[in-house]
Amino acid sequence: MSEWLVLAVAMALVCALVLACTALRHRRVAEDEDTSETPDVIEYMTMMVGVVYAIVLGLAIAGVWEARGAAEDSVRREAQSLYEVTQRADVYPTPVRDRIRGEVDAYVSHTVAVDWPLLTSGQGASSQGAELLGKLRTDVTHQSPANELQAQAYQPLLDHIAAADDARHSRMQADESTLPSVVWFGLLVGGVVTVGLIFTLQIRRSGRELLLAGLFSALIVFLLFMVWSFDAPYGRDGIDSAGPFQDLFPKVALAATAQR
Repeated sequence: MSEWLVLAVAMALVCALVLACTALRHRRVAEDEDTSETPDVIEYMTMMVGVVYAIVLGLAIAGVWEARGAAEDSVRREAQSLYEVTQRADVYPTPVRDRIRGEVDAYVSHTVAVDWPLLTSGQGASSQGAELLGKLRTDVTHQSPANELQAQAYQPLLDHIAAADDARHSRMQADESTLPSVVWFGLLVGGVVTVGLIFTLQIRRSGRELLLAGLFSALIVFLLFMVWSFDAPYGRDGIDSAGPFQDLFPKVALAATAQR
C-alpha cells in the first residue's frame, strides 16, 4: 500500500472519529448545561499540553530529518568515491583499467539490486558488498605503478576506496530507526491526549467548530506520518534514496534495477 494512501486513510479515520465523538457528546449533553464558558484552568492546561507536545513533536521531526540528511550524505560520499576510482584508473593499461572499472560496476550493481531492497525493508546489508569492495582494494593495492603518472594516481585510488568503505559502514549503521520505542509511545499517546483535549473545551456541532476540530486532528496525523516517514533514512520502499549511484553510474544502476 502506498504511503500516501496510508496517510489519507489515517487522516480520514481520525477526522471521522473526532467528528463522531463530537456528535455523540452533543446528543448526550444535558439540556441545561452551560456551554458558553470554559473554566480558566482547563484552558490553561489545554494550552500547556499543546505547547509541550508541539515542542516534543518538533524535536522528533528535527531528529529524523537530521538522521536522513546524514544517511544521504553517506550515500553521496560512497558513490562519489567509487566514481573517482573509475576516473583515476584511466592511467593504467587497458586490461587493468577495465578490471578495476568492472569491479566497481559489480559493487554498484550489487548495492542497488541487493543491498537497497534490504535497507528499505529494515534488514541489514549483505556481506557480499564488503567482499566485492575488499576485492577491489586488493587488486588496486597489488597493482604496482609502472610509471610516474601511475605512481601519482596510486595513493589517491586507495584513499578513495577507503573513503567508499567508510561511507559504506556509515550507510549500514544508519539503516535503523532513529527514534526509540519509548519516544514513539510518547508521540502516539501525546497525540491522542492532545486531540482528546478538544472535548474539554465544550465543543459544539457548529460548522466552524467541527471544521477546526477536523483540521486540527488531521494536522496531528500528518505530522506523525512525517516523523514515521523520515524515521526510515533510506525510505520504506523502492530505491529512490540510491539516487547518487543512479546519477554517477546510470547504465549499471539501470541494469541492476531491471534484474530485481
